Amino acid sequence: MAARRARVRREVADLRHVFAWSRNTWRALTSMGTALVLLFLLALGAIPGALLPQRNLNAGKVDDYLKAHPMIGPWLDRLQAFNVFSSFWFTAIYVLLFVSLVGCLTPRMIEHVRSLRSTPVVAPRNLARLPKYTSHQIQAGADELNALANTLAARLRGWRTAIRHRDGAESTDSEVVEVSAEKGYLREFGNIVFHFSLLGLLVAVAVGKLFGYEGNVIVIADGGPGFCSASPAAFDSFRAGNTVDGTSLHPLCIRVDDFAAHYLPSGQATSFAASVDYQAGRDLTANTWRHYQLEVNHPLRLGGDRVYLQGHGYAPTFSVTFPDGQIRTATVQWRPDNPQTLLSSGVVRIDPPGGSYPNAAERRNHEIAIQGLLAPTEQLEGTLLSSRFPALDAPAVAVDIYRGDTGLDTGRPQSLFTLDPRLIEQHRLTKEKRVNLRAGQSVRIDQGPAAGTVIRFDGAVPFVNLQVSHDPGQTWVLVFAITMMGGLVVSLLVRRRRVWVRLTPDAGGSPGTVNVELGGLARTDNSGWGDEFERLAERLVSGVARAAPPTASDGDATPAASKRSSEVDVK
Repeated sequence: MAARRARVRREVADLRHVFAWSRNTWRALTSMGTALVLLFLLALGAIPGALLPQRNLNAGKVDDYLKAHPMIGPWLDRLQAFNVFSSFWFTAIYVLLFVSLVGCLTPRMIEHVRSLRSTPVVAPRNLARLPKYTSHQIQAGADELNALANTLAARLRGWRTAIRHRDGAESTDSEVVEVSAEKGYLREFGNIVFHFSLLGLLVAVAVGKLFGYEGNVIVIADGGPGFCSASPAAFDSFRAGNTVDGTSLHPLCIRVDDFAAHYLPSGQATSFAASVDYQAGRDLTANTWRHYQLEVNHPLRLGGDRVYLQGHGYAPTFSVTFPDGQIRTATVQWRPDNPQTLLSSGVVRIDPPGGSYPNAAERRNHEIAIQGLLAPTEQLEGTLLSSRFPALDAPAVAVDIYRGDTGLDTGRPQSLFTLDPRLIEQHRLTKEKRVNLRAGQSVRIDQGPAAGTVIRFDGAVPFVNLQVSHDPGQTWVLVFAITMMGGLVVSLLVRRRRVWVRLTPDAGGSPGTVNVELGGLARTDNSGWGDEFERLAERLVSGVARAAPPTASDGDATPAASKRSSEVDVK
């Protein structure tokens, strides 16, 4: 029996220990200091996401970084430094910060609500110890104290007031009547709005990350094929929320009819605009196209989706005439390497038409790859091509022409803008020509297996980079951000002030004299409170009743009005 009691006591002690540990952990987590530390860690953890390439934005740059840094790259990859915002440690910091803020702000919001609903506090016993204090004497009877108190309360317009009697009675013959007044309750309301908005902002951001998605796609202008967002495969890059599987995307179709850019003589861009046609909703079944002028910071809004104009560049067009006379034409976007002049680089892969060669292996060995530079406005320094202006005034290319296996049917992902160097090193691709071409010029391969093949540069057309974004929490983020800033401004500008007035019949002086004591306390900002209190006291007392004549005490005739205490801190 004794052993059983001892075991029960040990179990109870263990439970108390676990409970105490949990309580202390919760208190530490929900303290304001912990919330600030987690907020700092969140900002610190976001730095790698800004300095290092991220897979969800550009997987090719991540691969290039890993190749360039074979020692530190794999370690950073293990720490999910290339997927910062979806990493376990960043998610843990975000969740802990959210829990900390909820646990920290909820008691504060409850306290603010209580303060907002509360009545002005009872006057301190000794008003003379307040930082601001003054006293006056007026002529009035003891039976007029309640009327005087009501008059003073009426003069405190914009203040919340309460009239109390010293003994707590509500009779008119009370000896002491006190008026408690307070203003600045809107400051507490601003605090409540700020804290609720902060929590709402966090929830809205989380909802957007869970149920939103974002896709980028390059669309050729001037009669290009356009695109339809039926699935993630339609995008060049796609970033989905944690609950998005890509099967319920909002369908829309866009084609770019024209793109116009205007530049200063220095080459600085002044405006971009894309003339687009789009279909969404019922227009898809009715095959109705609607027109829209898409500009920077003026997205196309379709229900919960927004289409942004993110960037632009040029796509060269090459025509390849194979030895049997068949022609293949391809227009492929090239990457702008110089944002000032839009000098671009890229590659075009063209496979021969079906039936041109007896078997697939022979056909694969006669694929054509064109890799090089595109200059919108040609500038030559010898044979070195560069661009002097970003507009498409005099397009020209400097390209290397390869023949062989371009890797189109290997199933292995390749860069859109560069050839796989392993194909060249393994001699699966053979360089046939290096040439500079202007629009309309062509070059013929005269030797080797590709003899008789003609490559012509037909010119270039602009392309636009479109971003389709779906964020169900974006509107609420804006609403909560505005209300949060509004609440913060109110809580900073509105000042809390407390004033007490005590009316006491002068028992030792002449009959019909009432002592009026006024005390003031600034709960937030003391700047300007001294002058404000003096003006308030003068406004309250002046004209209430005829001032009493100076009285003498112990033979010393000194006026009792306008006596002022020294300013001391309230303990």
